[in-house]
This record gives sequence, C-alpha cells and structure tokens, in this order.
Amino acid sequence: MQILLVEDDLDIRKALVYMLEKEKYKVFTASTKKQATSFLESMAFDLVILDVYLPDGNGFDLYEQIIHKKRMPTLFLTAKDEEDAIVKGLDLGAEDYMTKPFSSRELLARIKRIIARTKKNNKIQVKDITFDLDKMVVYKNNIVINLTSLELQILYLLFTNLNKVVTRNHIIDKIWDLTGNDVNDNTVTVYVKRIREKLDTNIILTIKGIGYRVDTHE
Repeated sequence: MQILLVEDDLDIRKALVYMLEKEKYKVFTASTKKQATSFLESMAFDLVILDVYLPDGNGFDLYEQIIHKKRMPTLFLTAKDEEDAIVKGLDLGAEDYMTKPFSSRELLARIKRIIARTKKNNKIQVKDITFDLDKMVVYKNNIVINLTSLELQILYLLFTNLNKVVTRNHIIDKIWDLTGNDVNDNTVTVYVKRIREKLDTNIILTIKGIGYRVDTHE
C-alpha cells in the first residue's frame, strides 16, 4: 500500500512517516504543492494525506486539479476546526478529514478504514499493464499512464472484453457516442497506435479486417 503524505510541518511529517512505516505502508512525502504534483503526475497512491495549507498553494486546489481526477482516496488535514473548510473538503469528494492537533491512533484508524473501503477496486492486469476499472486509471508497473478520455474508453472496451475481438465498427460507434464526431477506420487506427505507444507493451493484438483483442495470456 502506497501513501502520499503532503505536509509542510517537518515534525508532523516525521511522526506520521514513523507511524505509517511501522504499519508497513510505503510512504512518500512532499512539503509543497509543487513536490506533491510531481509525485501525483507519475505515480498512483492508495491514499493521499493532504494538508489544506501549503507554502505554495492549498490542498483544495491540488485535490481539484489532480487528485480528484485520478480518483485517489484523500484525507485532508486542517490546522483549525473550521466548519467551512471541513465541508468544502468533503463536498469536493474527500474520504475524510482530521483537524490538528490530532490523535495518531485515531488518524491510523481512519486511514485503515479508508483503505479497507477502497482497496476492493475492480482491477484487471495483463502483463505489466493494470487497468483500474473503478478509477478509470491505467498503470504500467504502478506508474500512471496518461491517456486521453477517448483513449481510456477504447482501452476500457478491450479490457472488459478480454480474449474477445472488439470490432472496429464497435469502436467507431463508441467514439461517435462520446464525441458526436463522424469517424472512420483510419481514425481508429490512429487511436490504437497512440494507445500502443503510450503502453509501450505489445498487448493489443490486431485481428486483420475485424478489430482488436487483448488476451490474458499469449
């Protein structure tokens, strides 16, 4: 289990890292919005513990701009028992919040509850590619692969039809449903080519004249 801890207070950061590592969590730390953004753009986390007030921005903006879109469970930390801040965090979609100062035991209990609720995600793995169908996020060796919305939907079709051919006409219909654009075989070819390049793994098979297939084994 990987946790990203975003907290600018060094003492709090050290204490939480010590506590979490004792529980066998793998912890990555950031003290600024910029550092956290770098982690979030390249990695996936089972939980983000996010301080609301950061030296170069605030946690709410970071959550809205990146974390929420990647559907990573988040627990906000706030320095004051401010009702408006708490409500805002929960309204944005956060799993939970805690106000400082807080009990380490209580925080750990909440972390475990969040992870227990969210770890049942529906994931499909083929070779080194994992598709989290609930979060609609694709990973290669636990690193997030940045796909466009349309690329995700096409790959979703393939992963939810493992060992079956997805016809080019089916993909064309899906693109039409999502975009309203009139597309043709060449468009499908271009999208599949882009997906293959981003995955950098040969898991999408071309079935000549028909469509594409992802197999669970070669």
